[in-house]
Amino acid sequence: MSRNTTRRSTGRTAESAAVAPRLPLGDPPVRPTFARERAAIRRGVFPVAGCDEAGRGPLAGPVVAAAVILDPNHIPRGLNDSKKLTAVEREKLYERIFATSEVGVAFGSRARIDRDNIRRASLWALARAVAALAVRPRLVFVDGIDRIDVDCDCEAVVCGDALVLSIAAASIVAKVVRDRLMMQIGAAHPGYGFERHKGYAVPEHCRALAALGPTVHHRRSFAPVLAAYNEREDVSYGIGDDIAHDLLAP
Repeated sequence: MSRNTTRRSTGRTAESAAVAPRLPLGDPPVRPTFARERAAIRRGVFPVAGCDEAGRGPLAGPVVAAAVILDPNHIPRGLNDSKKLTAVEREKLYERIFATSEVGVAFGSRARIDRDNIRRASLWALARAVAALAVRPRLVFVDGIDRIDVDCDCEAVVCGDALVLSIAAASIVAKVVRDRLMMQIGAAHPGYGFERHKGYAVPEHCRALAALGPTVHHRRSFAPVLAAYNEREDVSYGIGDDIAHDLLAP
């Protein structure tokens, strides 16, 4: 009886294994390309810039925007959405981008974010980054759903940092500049962990905010900061809106 049971069990297992569905291979990873820029160049539209920002979500620090005009003949290898790269990879690509491309960077200050809201401050900074380019572009691709106020044609591309190579380059520049800035802020304000979390609302940051209170760099218009703010009017100034060239050196 036990042998029969064993045979039946083994038969069912074999049958199940025979009809088990194969695991899907999945879609290949999406990487940004130079296709949109090259199509514009073929139409006689050049220079073409891509722009992106870093720092919309954090509770502290400015939003940083970057604009990049890639040289079609000297595009750094390995460009990708900054979120898909390691810090080491971003730093290496940052140096290559500055060595081969036109780059503009601008900051939307904490004060501007609190006054105008993060969306408007981000769009303002993106436009300033384009204006900071030494070469005026004829077309700008911007990440997201909003076009920006620039003196040339502008196309918004949803998920642009994953699709458009010049936007990916801008995302790397914006991320590296902001990370460097937040490390400086972390050194000036020990105990908050800015050098690790870059101002995002991780548990470490929320605990420090509750224990130590907001700094000059915290965004009062963000609910967790507003809740922790104890009417400290002495923290009224943040990093300015001017372009901080000392943060840009590779």
